[in-house]
Amino acid sequence: MRLISPSLLSADFAHLADDIQMINQSDADWLHIDVMDGTFVPNLSFGFPIMEAIEPICKKPLDVHLMIVHPEKYVERFVDAGAWSVGFHLEAVDDPMPILEQIRKKNCRTCLTINPDIAVERLYPYLKEVDMVLLMSVFAGYGGQKFIPETMDKLRTLKAEITRQGLDTLIEIDGGVNAQNAESLYNAGADVLVAGSAVFHAQDPKEAIRKIKGL
Repeated sequence: MRLISPSLLSADFAHLADDIQMINQSDADWLHIDVMDGTFVPNLSFGFPIMEAIEPICKKPLDVHLMIVHPEKYVERFVDAGAWSVGFHLEAVDDPMPILEQIRKKNCRTCLTINPDIAVERLYPYLKEVDMVLLMSVFAGYGGQKFIPETMDKLRTLKAEITRQGLDTLIEIDGGVNAQNAESLYNAGADVLVAGSAVFHAQDPKEAIRKIKGL
């Protein structure tokens, strides 16, 4: 599977509707929404008003990535605001299972995320419980960072474990993704690539999306 979920964090906020229309007309599969609280990560980003404004005009599924503490307080509201998938960080919670159940009860797809300094093996007990796992290939909190090369080994290890368990859990990669490393990531087992700067800062964003997908 070769999907791409452009990250709205890199869009032109002064012309957000225009950028969303570009995504609608492109070969993008999803739209990635980074939610930061200034506590779990040292930055702030989108909240419910932006989600509610985006949802009626975006024709692509909204792929929401929560970089926040206490995600259990907010996951249901993000689903109500239009999220198609909701992911949160394993290292932000004591036990992810009740939160995954909250999301499932809202008939929403589930995703569990880890930062680069978290061992990929910590995801193994939950692979049967989620629709997708997200490996951060930069540290969560800022756009435009460089891809961490060690992510490739973690990706291959995770893909092997998903195969060993006989699952169809998707793997998403977020951070420093571009047309130069996309093919290697797909070949190593990634199903979904999140790309921000490589798409929205490109001279031709639609063509950048096509190149990342290998079209």
